[in-house]
Amino acid sequence: MTAPAPAPTYKIGNEKLIKILPNASDRLLGLLKKQGRAEHGALRIAVVGGGCSGLQYKMDLVDGPAHRDIMVISSDVRVVIDPKSALFVSGSELDYSDDLQSGGFKVKNPNAVVTCSCGESFAA
Repeated sequence: MTAPAPAPTYKIGNEKLIKILPNASDRLLGLLKKQGRAEHGALRIAVVGGGCSGLQYKMDLVDGPAHRDIMVISSDVRVVIDPKSALFVSGSELDYSDDLQSGGFKVKNPNAVVTCSCGESFAA
């Protein structure tokens, strides 16, 4: 007889927490595939202190959720967020642009009351 599988140590969230828009999804799925993480990999979004406005986003590709994370599947992309960061990003959308000067991943965050001119940091 085999032992029962351990219960997951993370929670499942939905797109009310974060929504991945099509351009960001395409780019992220390509990056995950390139790194060999297409099956189980995820985008980790964290909010950390720093930047001109006090808070900034940190994004990394990871192997999957960690203990206590919230995992959201949006546009076929797994996104993992720690509970503290989830308070700051709730209702956000992640987009991607190939624009030469202001391209890259951008978070549209309804909780940000102040953003800096570079768009990389915010205050909530």
